Amino acid sequence: MATVLSVSGSPSASSRTGRLLRHLDQRLTAQGHEVIPLDVRTIPAEALLGADFRHPAIARATELFAGADGVLIGTPIYKASYSGVLKALLDLLPQYALTGKTVLPLATGGSTAHVLAIDYALRPVLTSMGAAHVVQGWFTLDKDITVREDGSVTVAPATAEALGQVVDQFSAALGRTPVLAAAG
Repeated sequence: MATVLSVSGSPSASSRTGRLLRHLDQRLTAQGHEVIPLDVRTIPAEALLGADFRHPAIARATELFAGADGVLIGTPIYKASYSGVLKALLDLLPQYALTGKTVLPLATGGSTAHVLAIDYALRPVLTSMGAAHVVQGWFTLDKDITVREDGSVTVAPATAEALGQVVDQFSAALGRTPVLAAAG
């Protein structure tokens, strides 16, 4: 099937966003996709904040994006936008790093007041980076994600059903996305 890069844009090691993504990665793996996780917080701050395009961690992230057929991007919403660490990484990738790729944007947050952040803050950036298809994203309330003591995740039933549908649509779209030549 397809190779999916699953990018957590949370700066926190214990974030619900990252745990939710790893939970959804399991669904994609069960559907036959190869899933490669990338937690942006593990990229050295000096590389991200210093805009060091040649840093090995930035070069590796660039390679991971280039090798993916699809990209799952998850971010917590802070002040009505996606996280700063995610922004820092996206700024360091080549302008058309998402050319020919199917992208699923996901967000988490504490209030439904942030539900449109995917469409108004993140989607335009993903589109400007050449994504062939940005599928319908999904916003999940923090209260609908429960992290158990063992680190596993339980998602509220209605949210789990909706997320399952969104991930399944992303999975199906991976097989239908035309491969576009990189601009240049």
